[in-house]
Amino acid sequence: MPYLVPDRSARSAGSRLRSRLAEDTLLVMPGAHDGLAALQAKRAGFEALYLSGAAMTASMGIPDLGMITPDEVAFFTRTIARAADLPVLVDIDTGFGEALNVMHAVRTLEDAGAAAVQIEDQVLPKKCGHLDDKRLADPRDAAAKIAAASRARRDLVIVARTDAAASEGLDGALARARLYVEAGADAIFPEALTSVEMLAAFAEAMPDVPLLANMTEFGRTPALTAAELQAMGYRMAIWPVSSLRMAAKAQGRLYATLAADGTTRALVPEMLTRAELYDLIDLPAYEALDAAIVATVLPGDEG
Repeated sequence: MPYLVPDRSARSAGSRLRSRLAEDTLLVMPGAHDGLAALQAKRAGFEALYLSGAAMTASMGIPDLGMITPDEVAFFTRTIARAADLPVLVDIDTGFGEALNVMHAVRTLEDAGAAAVQIEDQVLPKKCGHLDDKRLADPRDAAAKIAAASRARRDLVIVARTDAAASEGLDGALARARLYVEAGADAIFPEALTSVEMLAAFAEAMPDVPLLANMTEFGRTPALTAAELQAMGYRMAIWPVSSLRMAAKAQGRLYATLAADGTTRALVPEMLTRAELYDLIDLPAYEALDAAIVATVLPGDEG
């Protein structure tokens, strides 16, 4: 059904995500960097999606240094939530400023359809969690932002990310995580844990808090399967930039081939066909809706 016809009985995205997190099985959230990726992920059977700050900024042709604005994030959020009608966890970096900025971002993104936001405890200019020389906020300042986010949300799930493992060790990251839960975080994202042992120890230390594991490629964290993470006690796992990496690699091959050959014929077998694209975006349903509306005769217009 086209998004133009809403399900008025549907619960909020945040409420739907909370219900899913109450289940025992790990929630796998692949990254979706645009609406088409979101539709493909939904067709593959995924129940929720992750919107990465790195994927958004890379889509804009800029690095992941906290340069993006709430309105730009809202555009991506609205596009993806609308396309797939799945709960979306949105990366909001450090919250776009201090407490009031965080509250404004929460309101803006919940209105745009986000089910959850992820806020991290770095200071600007922030860095990808798997790079060196990250600078951390004072834990009390980071907790104040989480408290502000919690106060501003309606049903939104608040995921607090801590990057402290690299500089403060496992104990420091755990201390921050507990403080963030006290401040109102619903879940914790311990970023850039560097061994299976660290992942397991973090989960063992916080058995009653939903934990998120980041399985990004080319990072510092070991690549584990969803089943392995669930066995450790994790409740969510993200593959945040995988869709963008695959799409960008394919686009690069396309442009190189076209530049070299003057034609795309060699790559046609790898392309989504016109019929496959129209099926994915459900063009027939939109055409049928349009025809139904156009054919409607309103009272008083009979002639």
